[in-house]
Amino acid sequence: MFNQISLMQTVYPTHQALVETLKNLTDDPLESTGSNMVIYRGYPKADLMIIGEAPGAEEDKIGKPFVGRSGQLLDKILQAVHFNIETDIYITNTLKRRPPNNRNPKQEELEYYFPFLAEEIRLVDPKIILLAGKYAMLTILQEKRGITKVRGQWVEQGGRWVMPIFHPAYLLRNPRKTPGSPKALMWEDIRAVRAKYDELRNDGDG
Repeated sequence: MFNQISLMQTVYPTHQALVETLKNLTDDPLESTGSNMVIYRGYPKADLMIIGEAPGAEEDKIGKPFVGRSGQLLDKILQAVHFNIETDIYITNTLKRRPPNNRNPKQEELEYYFPFLAEEIRLVDPKIILLAGKYAMLTILQEKRGITKVRGQWVEQGGRWVMPIFHPAYLLRNPRKTPGSPKALMWEDIRAVRAKYDELRNDGDG
């Protein structure tokens, strides 16, 4: 069910309507934890969307995804290839609330939030989607192989280009920059993303 994004029925007329609905949810499986709703940051009409896994403590506190240490690293990586976070990128997560003690997302939680994520994708309408980490891959591609097996590989889905990438938290745990290291591979991947982004925008201008 997760990868049938193009078949999802339209539910929300605008991105803002979706955001307001998410803010007012009372029946989601993580509502009882007392965590805050964390929806997105960036530009709601961006050509590049990044989907992570779930908010952490800092994200829960501030109310935006990828604002802690891993988010700061992600910003540096994107800025290194001249992406503007506010005008070029839309960042969200598979889950919109922080799981207790930062545990892994449960299947029922992924399933609950998936229709909202599918609507985010439809409304933002990005040309490229980057999947940061295991649960983003599972949700969008139903990909169960490890990230090291599939990172950097393009998949065309519903007219969009999708690539799994290392989650920046993984890069923080593996800080070496030697050839073949996660950071070195991430640099290869983000340069490929920049090239694809420029190619698609140039095609659109033609």
